[in-house]
Formats: sequence, C-alpha cells, structure tokens
Amino acid sequence: MRVIAGKFKSRRFYPPADKWPTRPTTDFAKEGLYNVLTHTLDFSEASILDLFGGTGSHSYECISRGCTDVTYVDQHGPCLRFVKEIAAKLDIEDCIKIVRSDVFKYIAHCGIQYDYIFAGPPYPLPNLSSLPGEIFKHDLLKEGGLFVVEHDQKHDFEHAPNFVKEKRYGQAIFSFFE
Repeated sequence: MRVIAGKFKSRRFYPPADKWPTRPTTDFAKEGLYNVLTHTLDFSEASILDLFGGTGSHSYECISRGCTDVTYVDQHGPCLRFVKEIAAKLDIEDCIKIVRSDVFKYIAHCGIQYDYIFAGPPYPLPNLSSLPGEIFKHDLLKEGGLFVVEHDQKHDFEHAPNFVKEKRYGQAIFSFFE
C-alpha cells in the first residue's frame, strides 16, 4: 500500500496481514479514484469521513493532499492500532480522529456533516446496498458534498437516489453520490 500524491507521495505502508478482515483498495484503483477527486475536491478545505477505514489508506491519502480534518471509522482493534501507529510516525495525529465503532451505528449517531465521505466496506457485507440510503437519511453529507462507495460487480447503485456515476478500475467499482 502506498500514498499516491502529496507530501507523503510514494510512502509505503505494510500492515500486518494475519487474520485482518480488510481488503485494501489497490494502488491502481486508488490512483484512478483520486485522479477524479483531485478535480472535484479542495482537500485543504474538506472535512472527510473514511468509513470501514481498515488500513487507513484513504485517510493518509487525503491528509497527504492537504486535508487536516479526517475522521476514520473502523471496529477492528488491530486496524485501529495500526492507524494510530502510522499517524504517530507521520506526525499527523492532529489531522485524524480515529473512532472505534460499527459504521452503521456511527452513521446513525454522529450528527456531523462532511464534504467527502468514502466507504470501503467488505464486498460481502450483507447490508452494503443500504449504505448510501443511510448516509442520506442521516444527513451526513454537506451541501455540494460527495459520497463514494467502493464495491464489486455484485452490487449496482445506478438506480439509487443521489447516484451520479460509476467508475471501474479492475475489480473495484466506485459509485459516486451527491
């Protein structure tokens, strides 16, 4: 896993692999996604929510590009410890809020709006298809904000409310909502 651009460009991170329930976004897919986002977001002004944060790859990418307000949410203890360790190594603890929570519980109770929300859930997550509806039901996206969910070909969000477009990079599919 590497950071694609910004002040930490080309930094590599090696999360422990044993029994981790994560599926990090490939560098190829992440690079494609952030090429799109670069023309959409001003990272230095954005508040960002990283759901199912896993290794923290998207959080580091956003901070590397100038974001100073990232909220990372995951419930797996080893993932949280890894992200805290990397945040300390990069000296970015003041840019990232690390939250241990079930993502759906966080969505229901956080009461905060964000400019950009990224969700990288496990593909076989039983309630993955309800994720966009929950984001909009709980009004987590600021006016003009962007929500992106990563998924595989078994999920189709084209007819979901607020759907804008879909981008495919290998096996990874990103659905965009506004």
